[in-house]
Amino acid sequence: MTIMHPKHAPIMQFPIHDNCLYIGGISVVRLAQRVGQTPFYAYDRKLITERINLLRQYLPEEIQLHYAMKANPMPAVVQHLVGLVDGIDVASAGEMKIALDTGMPADRISFAGPGKNERELACAIAAGIVISMESEQELERIMLLAEQMGICPKVTVRVNPNFELKSSGMKMAGGAKQFGVDEERVPAMLTRIGQLGLDLEGFHIFCGSQNLKAEAIQEAHEKTLQLGLHLAQNSPVPIRTLNIGGGFGVPYFPGETPLNLAAVGGNLRRLLLKARAELAGTRLVIELGRYIVAEAGIYVCRVLDKKLSRGQVFLITDGGLHHHLAATGNFGQVIRKNYPVTIGNKAEIPETEIASVVGPLCTPLDLLADQIELPKAEIGDLVVVFQSGAYGLTASPTAFLNHPIAPEVLV
Repeated sequence: MTIMHPKHAPIMQFPIHDNCLYIGGISVVRLAQRVGQTPFYAYDRKLITERINLLRQYLPEEIQLHYAMKANPMPAVVQHLVGLVDGIDVASAGEMKIALDTGMPADRISFAGPGKNERELACAIAAGIVISMESEQELERIMLLAEQMGICPKVTVRVNPNFELKSSGMKMAGGAKQFGVDEERVPAMLTRIGQLGLDLEGFHIFCGSQNLKAEAIQEAHEKTLQLGLHLAQNSPVPIRTLNIGGGFGVPYFPGETPLNLAAVGGNLRRLLLKARAELAGTRLVIELGRYIVAEAGIYVCRVLDKKLSRGQVFLITDGGLHHHLAATGNFGQVIRKNYPVTIGNKAEIPETEIASVVGPLCTPLDLLADQIELPKAEIGDLVVVFQSGAYGLTASPTAFLNHPIAPEVLV
């Protein structure tokens, strides 16, 4: 029986010279020497800049770009992006500190999340950032803190619409959700905001993430704009900002193709032209994380051992699940699929083999690649996991088995 091993779409963003992968103009071998250890993450600042430029090219000029820091909160990455985007979205007090340290104006930083504690809310109020309120109870807590502190807080209402972003990797709206206020409850909440006199900025409507289907995103944009304009009719003040979410996906697995950004942008132009009068004076925000940084990053680990077990080749490395949970298939995958992987110092050698790449942890879950075709590797070679710029280190159980945390570099 022949076992078919489906191939990923080619990774074109990183050049290869003399069989060695380069990132940021540096060979992965030289970079490993510079970092001084493996495993490590590396992010290419030029690729991040090019992704922002691509978004500016295809999206309407009226659209403001916000970076969702949860995708990659490395301070150097966030600092680099501050000069390229219009705002930052954070999801914790720790992320808030990183954002404020960059010098991004506080009123261009928004804070979302269904479980903000009183310390986080107080810090946000004091800093003057925009709090995305996720429930009526949170509204009352914010108002109580505001009275105690003598500060009028800036707020938006996060809305849980009655529709979802179809075909998204993670659905965050439609039906019963922990995120946001059900759309039918928002008018009453707006009345209460008017009674309390909070500084209402607008609405935050985020439906889902990791979507590669332009038509699904187009439909969500149309419904989101309609909902935002409808809710604005109940607002006690003119709406200054409407955050229509993100959801733009990147290809990870065999058979996936890049999002048609031109189609998404063209549809937005049509929608904004149609609603120009109703949107006068309103900032339209798209909030992206993964789409901005995922393809600009790699994870690099070293082969410690190579073994044959009942006919199957295993490359045992010093990296794994504790650093890169997503690549092991344990971060939202229903059926495990391989991220694109190569041997960084042998990227174009003709001799290949079918191998599984595993880490050093005492669990069968520590599997970076399962029976994938790779350049033939030996002990000491460098395994590179692509599409690793988002939801990598900080989305992983770094304390598991107390291995050292992988360093990160921006090159």
